[in-house]
Amino acid sequence: MAALFFNRKKEHVIVCPACGRKIDKKETERNRYVCYECGAYFRVRAKNRVKMVADKDSFAPWFEELRTENPLNFPEYEEKLKAAQEKTGLHEALTIGSCTVYGEKAVLGVCDARFLMSSMGHVVGEKLALAVERATEERLPVILFCCSGGARMQEGIVSLMQMAKTSAAIKRHSDAGLLYIPVLTDPTTGGVTASFAMLGDIILAEPGALIGFAGPRVIEQTIGQKLPEGFQRAEFQLAHGFVDALIERARLKETLYELLKMHRPAEGYANFDAWHAGESYEPTELMKERAAKAKPLTAWEKVKAARKVNRPSSVDYMDKIFDGFTELHGDRYYGDDGAVVGGIAYLDGQPVTVIGIHKGKDLKDCIRHNYGMPSPEGYRKALRLMKQAEKFHRPVITFVNTSGAFCGMEAEERGQGEAIARNLYEMSGLKVPVLCVMIGEGGSGGALALAVGNEVWMMENATYSILSPEGFASILWKDGKRAKEASDVMKITAHDLYDLHVVEKIIPEYGTADAKACESIARCMKGQMKEFLRRQSEKTGEELAAERYRRFRSF
Repeated sequence: MAALFFNRKKEHVIVCPACGRKIDKKETERNRYVCYECGAYFRVRAKNRVKMVADKDSFAPWFEELRTENPLNFPEYEEKLKAAQEKTGLHEALTIGSCTVYGEKAVLGVCDARFLMSSMGHVVGEKLALAVERATEERLPVILFCCSGGARMQEGIVSLMQMAKTSAAIKRHSDAGLLYIPVLTDPTTGGVTASFAMLGDIILAEPGALIGFAGPRVIEQTIGQKLPEGFQRAEFQLAHGFVDALIERARLKETLYELLKMHRPAEGYANFDAWHAGESYEPTELMKERAAKAKPLTAWEKVKAARKVNRPSSVDYMDKIFDGFTELHGDRYYGDDGAVVGGIAYLDGQPVTVIGIHKGKDLKDCIRHNYGMPSPEGYRKALRLMKQAEKFHRPVITFVNTSGAFCGMEAEERGQGEAIARNLYEMSGLKVPVLCVMIGEGGSGGALALAVGNEVWMMENATYSILSPEGFASILWKDGKRAKEASDVMKITAHDLYDLHVVEKIIPEYGTADAKACESIARCMKGQMKEFLRRQSEKTGEELAAERYRRFRSF
């Protein structure tokens, strides 16, 4: 992150602090204050940030009349405030008010690092709390560009109290079912990171931004620890599960608009007007012919079919069934598990939360996604997204394909059993429709942790079992080589489980699921999903949770 306020100087050519190259000022302004030579992000003034996000002439600032006092009578504090005000033209470090983003109403706040490093004094806290309270009353989403060195030292304990005050205001806003999006810019540290910056429904970050509680200098001077390159940068925070996505300035306004649109207040679960009248969900003639010629597979053949690497994955079905998928990352505790892919999308205009276990498509991809074996952070990410869906009244749709939860030492250290149990506990009570689709292997508790649905469907050649046939044979018969025999007696196929009332629907594969069949399978799923939402649309949240309870209570 280039620590230069780009438009501070009048020269036509300036030097990028990141790459050292001379760059044209006007060209870089047109590039949204990003160095066109190396891609480094310059810090942006509040006025320019508002221009980048808000519709023209739509921004109306709030609470500009508040004035900063000197609660501790700190020496020379008034002089510092006056100098900052004269230098920036701002009365405080936070500018906040109402605006529209491509017509979508929102509250927009911007921290300006030129004002005492945007440290959080009592007026910053008061402006934010007042604005969030007003947003709650007017039922408006809040977007806040965070940038701060932390608490304002000259205000001591009074500054510290702003952390609790702003967090409490955001809690009330959240309890009202409203959207809050913090965008973390360079730097976001200290008490701001430990309060309102990290409390978003969706947390975005600019590439390269320094984000952390204790900054590098504090860490080095306090405990003498030298930090590695890239530590506490936005990319580090994404990999460690603390932000949902990096947001490039080229798509800043468009991305925020899409998120605002996805979170418009809505009644019911089905946007019937947006559904395409007359849309066909029938398979192609070629797929009909394939289905007619296909021979039924044995249980063991289905086990092998479900495990094929070229079998269409959860992300394939997400791509073909839904529109506008926005992936969200991280569990907010430890990491971002690649085995679990989730986010928000549209099912013909109806916002839904979609979560899938992804095994990978080739060796490199499989390694990146841990062969579809989720770790605790994967289950916790899924649960975070499901609870977010409940808050915003979005249906949840999961795609399950896993041989089982990851059983490594590190998974045990981070609480694999607790993570799975917590999902079963919380999913049972979700007050939105939950649909779960077994698309490949459904391995034990690792699969069940994403399959506590109002309905559970299985693809024709998928499997769902207490453990693998090999494991079953090893435990009961002390001979893993009897896996084929075990698969016959375990009752793990879709038809077996349909007869046992474990699943409600079998999705045809038109032979065996592959790239050619994927389009027709996805069309079939889409039509059935829309019918599922039609059936659920008149039920209350309590009725949906009670229905799910009765479903599993019956076994």
